[in-house]
Amino acid sequence: MRTSFLQSLYLQRPVTLMILLCALTVLPWIGLGEFSTKGEPREAAVAISMMETGNYILPKTYAEEFAYKPPMAHWLMAVFSLPQGHVSEFTARLPSALAFITMIGFILGFFGKRIEKFQIPIIAAFLLITCIEIHRAAMTTRVDMLLTSFMVIGLIQLFRWEEMLELKGLPIAIPILLGCAVLTKGPVGLILPLFVFFVYLLILGKYRFWRIVKALFYITISSLFLPMIWYVAAWQQGGEDFLEVVLAENFGRFFSMDTPDIHYELGHERPIYYNFTTLIAGFIPWTFIVFFSLFGLKIRKPEKSFKQILADCWQKIRSMEKVYLFSLAVVVCVLFFYSIPASKRSVYLMPAYPFIALFLAQYILYLAEYRTKVTRIFAAFMASVTAIALVALLLTAFGVIDPVALTARFTPRTDIHHTVSTIAGLFTSPDLLTIVILLSVATSLGVVCYQMFRKINLKILYATIGLMICIHFMIDGIIMRGERMSNSSRPFAEKIMNEFPLNKKNIYVTNDLREYTNLYGMNFYMGNIFHNFETVQPGAGYFLSTESDLKKIELKYGDTYVFQPLAITPDRNKEVRRKIVLSSFERR
Repeated sequence: MRTSFLQSLYLQRPVTLMILLCALTVLPWIGLGEFSTKGEPREAAVAISMMETGNYILPKTYAEEFAYKPPMAHWLMAVFSLPQGHVSEFTARLPSALAFITMIGFILGFFGKRIEKFQIPIIAAFLLITCIEIHRAAMTTRVDMLLTSFMVIGLIQLFRWEEMLELKGLPIAIPILLGCAVLTKGPVGLILPLFVFFVYLLILGKYRFWRIVKALFYITISSLFLPMIWYVAAWQQGGEDFLEVVLAENFGRFFSMDTPDIHYELGHERPIYYNFTTLIAGFIPWTFIVFFSLFGLKIRKPEKSFKQILADCWQKIRSMEKVYLFSLAVVVCVLFFYSIPASKRSVYLMPAYPFIALFLAQYILYLAEYRTKVTRIFAAFMASVTAIALVALLLTAFGVIDPVALTARFTPRTDIHHTVSTIAGLFTSPDLLTIVILLSVATSLGVVCYQMFRKINLKILYATIGLMICIHFMIDGIIMRGERMSNSSRPFAEKIMNEFPLNKKNIYVTNDLREYTNLYGMNFYMGNIFHNFETVQPGAGYFLSTESDLKKIELKYGDTYVFQPLAITPDRNKEVRRKIVLSSFERR
């Protein structure tokens, strides 16, 4: 009965099945573990400020600094947090998780209606669920997954507009989606989709140039209506300082401009090849099967001239099915677009991932059908790695292996020893969740091994996908849970809040990233109550900083203030990679 139901769901309701699987891979895990990086608490603190002050336009966050990113993600965090009255790790990560689930549903529906082989869109969706980059973004409190979802769904609606209406009229969904993308991370949410659509229409060769320009103009005007309401309101609150930050974030970062008027470096400068290496890393583990497929390829000397080869390639591109042509345009345009600025990050390329997954799924299905050894080698490789990991974890659970002692041979850092000890403790003293996850991994490993003895390669592929999903369960439910538990700023924040009379009026930090380090995790877990020491220069109070920053402040203000250290973290904080110190201070 169960098999019949699953087969019916797979064949007749694949979108429903995929949405359920997506939810299973992210929703149970986003509430496990506290913030242990600087990016997540930095974004979550904006939602705290919104809820506490009622300012949903340009709220003040770290040390009374206004939030410099558009507020769509923070609005959603605040909305999801309203029922419980406070922002938690779960509600802060929920917008990314729901955006991921929604995007996968749209992608599967979009590809599924236009591709004859139904396995290709299903495999493409599975690749997105299990690849490192997209899964990681779906699990974190950042704006990138939400931006990607709005852009990808917006691109799908642009394609459907041309496909079904031939650029006549303008479906309201397009300006809403692209407007929300702008409200998530700025003008790039509109510029990049329109650039892709412009290139696609040119290659399509169906419309005159000025007809295309006219269509894009209408989209631009209508998509900017909602964002401009916020930008004007934010400018009225933030004035020239707000404009400087907007220009620096959206144009200074893209064109590598000097921004001396803002107090942080734009950073993330990388060479062009970084985009390609990060794609390879982002699609792990599926890049391994591509790597294995390279062995045994027969390279033939081309019989045509290079010019003729290029002409043939262009002809093949022009003759592609529209869904493949559009996907190719997205991939090429996104890579080209983000090769221009010096600032490069792996998450910038995420709008291309669903469309790369389409081609990758087609190739993997081809390998399963015609180069069967590659699929089996890949399955055997992943099964072997998983089996070795399970054996090592079982030996750790029974005390045969001491991970902390092994780690100590390679590094003397006590913070790393503490992290390893915390993760190992989840195996030596497992709770019910750990046991269930390990059993699911072992079961999926057994299914892969069983299918390896059979001759249906497609089942081997799906069994391997199931193994990847269970591996993600283990990473998110055990390893990352332990890593976050051991590296969170929360214990030290609660300790000093309980032991010292800290409140909204007497706790100070620095806020100049060109000189000092910001403590975003401490700010979140202390309730966003910091003030800027250098701006206020109070008579007395408490000062929170890293050890190295405290020395800088003492050198700079030693003639004016006396600082007395009161508490220090036992190990280096992972977020700032230094120990954090609470000091009292008073004027001389």
